[in-house]
This record gives sequence, structure tokens and C-alpha cells, in this order.
Amino acid sequence: MTMVTRRAFLSAGGLALAGLGAPRIVRAASIVEIRMRSDKDGAHAWFDPIGVLVRSGQTVRWIMDSPGNPHTTTAYHPKNARHSLRIPETASPWDSGFLVNPGDRFEVQLTAEGVYDYFCLPHEQAGMVGRIVVGRPGGPGALPVDYFVGRPGTADWLPVPPDAVKMFPSVAAIMAEKVVRRREASGRHNVRPTHAPRSG
Repeated sequence: MTMVTRRAFLSAGGLALAGLGAPRIVRAASIVEIRMRSDKDGAHAWFDPIGVLVRSGQTVRWIMDSPGNPHTTTAYHPKNARHSLRIPETASPWDSGFLVNPGDRFEVQLTAEGVYDYFCLPHEQAGMVGRIVVGRPGGPGALPVDYFVGRPGTADWLPVPPDAVKMFPSVAAIMAEKVVRRREASGRHNVRPTHAPRSG
């Protein structure tokens, strides 16, 4: 898995290399975009879409789309503040840090197949979580959220908060529909009618 922030890209001389690297990146795989949103008062925050199916090697880009309400995209992983492991064992965890300004973005390239669950650090307790399935589902993210309880070496892992658990779309819905939007007031996920993730 490759992690690239816009700032790191630019500081590494990315502008000079952008013209050379762009054609190869475009041919390798399309970019799947996930927006980080909230209502104008900041009372409700969510990822849009909340669930998405991607191919191995695709890049996922999170875009800050919520003025005045900073967000993060942070993988469920013990290296991220002792959160429980909910990404494939062979994948590297990511943490975008705070994205503050509209248009700020963070990208990861996901190569290991399986389920990747992630959250927004300041809004996790309120249920701002998302799920990505890369290729075929599997790994810790496909297991019940309490699968690790009682296993050696996991005593200090933090469980997924109850309000966050309620917001995850099912793996079956992601596999069937490819893109799943956040739940409506009825509690049902708003499934996008097309069968392809929005890509850039």
C-alpha cells in the first residue's frame, strides 16, 4: 500500500515529475473519490460514499468537503491509537492527519485484497466510518467487530464504538451494489443505482 499526501508529493519534487508520472498512473487504475462531509452545523458528519468496492491497486482519494469541520481518514489498526485491527493483516495502516480546508485530499493505493474499515478521528463516536472492499472480502474487517476479544496481544485494543458499528454498510451490500451511500433516516443505506464507483 502506498500513501501519498499532497504536501509530501509537492515537497518531494512532485511538480517536476507530475508530467512524467501522470500517464502511467492513469493507465494503471482509476482513482476512487470519497468525500468527507457534514451538515452546515457540524452535527452530522459522514463519508460519501460510506462503502465502495475497488480493484487491487486502485487509489482511493478522500477529499475534504466540509468547511469549518476538520476530518481525518484513519484505518482501524492498533498502530492508530490502539484501535482494533479491521484491515487486512498484510496492509499498512494509514492516518491522514487533520484535513482542514475544502479541497484538502489524502490518497492511498490499496493492494492487499480484503475489507478495510476506517474512521474519522474527531467524529468516530458519532458514527463517521467507512468501508472499502478490495477485490474479494476477507480479513479482520469481514469478521464481527468483537472478534479479537480474549485473543492474546489484544487486551489494549479499542473496540469500534456502538454508533460507528451501526453505520457500516454490510460487505454483502458493497459486493452487490459496488457503491453504498450513508443511511437515510429510515436506517437503510442509500445504495447508488449504478454499479461502478465514482472515479476521477
